[in-house]
Amino acid sequence: MENNVQKTGYLPDEWPQIWKLILYAIQQVIVMFPATVAVALITGFHISTTIFASGLATMCFILVTRGQIPLYYGSSFSYIAAIVGLMGSEALAGATLNEKIATAQFGIVMSGLVSIAAGLIVMRFGRDTIEKILPATITGPIAMVIGLTLAGVALGDAASTSGAIAIAEDQAELAKHMVWIVSLVTLLSTILFSVYLKGVAGQLPLLLGPIVGCVTAFIINLATGINLFKTLPETANSGIFALPVFTLPKPSWLAVAAIMPIAIATIPESTAHIYQLDIYVNDLARKKNSKKNYNLADKLGLNLIGDGIGDMVAGLIGGPAGTNYGENISAMAITKVFSVPVLFAAAIIAMIISCFTPLINAIYSIPTAVIGGLEVYLFGAIAAQGIAIMIEKKADMFSAKNIAVIATIMVIGLGGQYQFGGNIPFFGIEVPCVAGAAIFGILLNLLLSIGDRKKAKTVDNGETA
Repeated sequence: MENNVQKTGYLPDEWPQIWKLILYAIQQVIVMFPATVAVALITGFHISTTIFASGLATMCFILVTRGQIPLYYGSSFSYIAAIVGLMGSEALAGATLNEKIATAQFGIVMSGLVSIAAGLIVMRFGRDTIEKILPATITGPIAMVIGLTLAGVALGDAASTSGAIAIAEDQAELAKHMVWIVSLVTLLSTILFSVYLKGVAGQLPLLLGPIVGCVTAFIINLATGINLFKTLPETANSGIFALPVFTLPKPSWLAVAAIMPIAIATIPESTAHIYQLDIYVNDLARKKNSKKNYNLADKLGLNLIGDGIGDMVAGLIGGPAGTNYGENISAMAITKVFSVPVLFAAAIIAMIISCFTPLINAIYSIPTAVIGGLEVYLFGAIAAQGIAIMIEKKADMFSAKNIAVIATIMVIGLGGQYQFGGNIPFFGIEVPCVAGAAIFGILLNLLLSIGDRKKAKTVDNGETA
């Protein structure tokens, strides 16, 4: 029985049956939806356009990488502060929303060039070049920071009645308790489904868990009259079909200066993601007795180029800057479904959802507490995968240098989030905590590695054993 369980799953080049493929794809869309929509809500970008951009950019990523890398592209939290700051600047005072978005788009498109340049460097000089700059002791803690900086978001959503349709004043206190029931039911059911369900059902915990959460919220509504499902925004379309609002980039050097440097933060993130995938995909391949070796880590350069193309595609049509999603990697790691056709189908479904308003409105109405319960699991899984990277790469945790790099990345990243709200004030500029942690960790590692290079040279010259 155990052997059969181990063989359950799909490798990147494998196709599930069509009905399974659709279910797996829907699950991937549900996983990416909360974070992608959250970025749109915070930045002011159009929600339907943002969803459409995530699907289109994912399709382009898959085509550019020739279907070798199973990653889903979604809106990145790293760019939020830069985009919000730009759109709220005095230079754009008086501009319409679409004009502000168009200006930000130019910076987003240009930021894609940073990832593409990094990818070309890796492809030209080899993976070792980037590994010297971004070893596991950097990519691991960065992945942990990415997950843990979102911990407050997860618990905040888990306890939130934000946007709820009907909560009377005399039921407000009771509603605060009910949201915890909904979020905990969602969290625990998702965990139990992922641990105990087998076969096809065992590969859909991130779809089944939220469904149980929504059913719980519905029962609470019937029993207490507290409706935790979210009310639709005033701008929501009431028709059946509506195309997203597409805008073209407006050249602006201000946007380039504000947004383009943030791409540096997504390079370690993408590096961490490809290493995570390499670990999990090859583990599944071994368990399935596959003779094929999926050298995903060797495709780091191609991944970075695809990531940059994704930014440019999203920016060209009016979507926020993005990155390959850790949430979707978590979903694949949990379900063992790494099929690229599933992600391609998910991209198509996302684009369809962006055009059909009843579907968008239905997903938007999911209680915030349901999303929060799911986020607790997913964001924690992202952090756990950072630990897996360091274990897999056999990072020396007794090395003073490694401890220094890991420690400073963790404290700068997490401290910047919880002390300064995600942006660290530094000599008159606001540095995003993930970007700041990544840059400091990279520089510190290079500085502390000077002695290592001297020692290696000495050994090569035969001067010491």
